[in-house]
Amino acid sequence: MPEPGMMHIGELAERTGLSLRTLRHYDEIDLLKPSGRSEGGFRLYTADDESRLLLIRRMKPLGYSLDAMGDLLRVIDALAARPEDDQLRGMLAAILAEATERRERLRDQLSAADEFVQLLADR
Repeated sequence: MPEPGMMHIGELAERTGLSLRTLRHYDEIDLLKPSGRSEGGFRLYTADDESRLLLIRRMKPLGYSLDAMGDLLRVIDALAARPEDDQLRGMLAAILAEATERRERLRDQLSAADEFVQLLADR
């Protein structure tokens, strides 16, 4: 059994819909490190880790690379430690603007896909 408030990698994978392989890879590249290890060396995660993983998962459809995801997470972490830092706030604002632009491109692509599907359905 994991410690209270902790979950094994399998539970985290099930709760987030991501594979064990993905979670292990994220650990290897320092994108999402487990908050602890069991006595047997198994990865243990917290609710905060799950929230971080869900943020990462939400970046994927916008086409962010793993490196860009890591950069964003570092800005978020630094801002949590120094909320008054104007440079960090500016970096977050730039990331938000880029995410908004990416979402608009996705919206346009979805609209084109909807039109295509409708054209096929009308035949």
